Amino acid sequence: MSLFKSVKVINSGKAILLSRKYKTPLRYHSTWLRDNALDSKTRDKKNGQRLISISDIPVATYIKSASLSKKGKEIIINFLPKKKQVKFSSSWLENHAYDKKQNNSKVWIDPNLKTWTKASLKSVPIINYKTAKSNKKSFHKWLKSLHCYGFAKMIGCEKKSGTVIKIAKLFGYVRETNYGKWFDVKSKTNAVNLAYTNLALKAHTDNPYRDPVPTIQILHCLKSSTKGGDSKVVDGFKAALRLKKENKKYFNLLSKYCSRFEFKGKRNVHLKSRFPMIALSPDRELTAIHFNNRSIGPITDVPYKDMLDYYKAYRKFSKIIDDSRLAIKFKLKPGDCFILDNTRVLHARTAYHKNGNRWLQGCYTDKDELLSKISAKVL
Repeated sequence: MSLFKSVKVINSGKAILLSRKYKTPLRYHSTWLRDNALDSKTRDKKNGQRLISISDIPVATYIKSASLSKKGKEIIINFLPKKKQVKFSSSWLENHAYDKKQNNSKVWIDPNLKTWTKASLKSVPIINYKTAKSNKKSFHKWLKSLHCYGFAKMIGCEKKSGTVIKIAKLFGYVRETNYGKWFDVKSKTNAVNLAYTNLALKAHTDNPYRDPVPTIQILHCLKSSTKGGDSKVVDGFKAALRLKKENKKYFNLLSKYCSRFEFKGKRNVHLKSRFPMIALSPDRELTAIHFNNRSIGPITDVPYKDMLDYYKAYRKFSKIIDDSRLAIKFKLKPGDCFILDNTRVLHARTAYHKNGNRWLQGCYTDKDELLSKISAKVL
């Protein structure tokens, strides 16, 4: 069945109007259509990259004629002044429509994501390490769940040092930092980071002092024979949306002004960045949370008149994040691993006793490779 009933050239050839059954019509500009042509002279067939630049398209480009194919599955467009015929599938144009109502005043999240609380997330996405390596369909489904909820678990992993790298390579590339390709999370003497102590850690995102921030974090448990040391995760997007619901002014302050984050380590390491605690895109998509009480520096990007309210907003957001109703708590066993979206999900741990042994190894990868695997369905 055709998505469109008819096509009409409008605005002296500067656009087309596609009529749809039971839906509002869609308009497309001539320049946009020419720029997005899918033929082999415009795009490379192998990788889809453009073979022309915007300067190759005449400013005066217009549509001489447009028609539907007999079955209505394609739209055929003829351009001038450069004589060029281009065909688009009806479904492609439908999926890439931009002639729709825009509401830039409303905060929104990617429709592929689902926010959650302790009560609403009935089960954590889990996959066995061997299954992840051998069953592409199951692994792809698990990756989609990881993206959807912002975190997931992998069980049955090898209990060997460096296994965390093998886990990362299942869907991405390791991002090396000043901590190395991977790092040990266990109590150390003269620790360079509070994570390397037995102290409790409040819910936080990792490395907000980097630009760009590592987007995926992996933590793999090698030993766990001590009392305490439970892991907790909190959906930062859910916390941000709750803040907006309870106090819109506070939400706007934390998304408008940047905080400053800082870390000083050994060997001349001094990392600095500035991000809003709640990051929004220009069209107000909620894109990231940057929250780490251990790494926040002096806040200097908030004007005097707003500083007291900013701290009230910071305090309120922190209180929401600490609400036990938002947190999912679990204890990792040797061979367990959890992976999280470090731009969305905050993680924490309870203090643990020095007697016994708690040893995790962690590393970072980036979300672009994970999303690429999901989109391409090639693992």
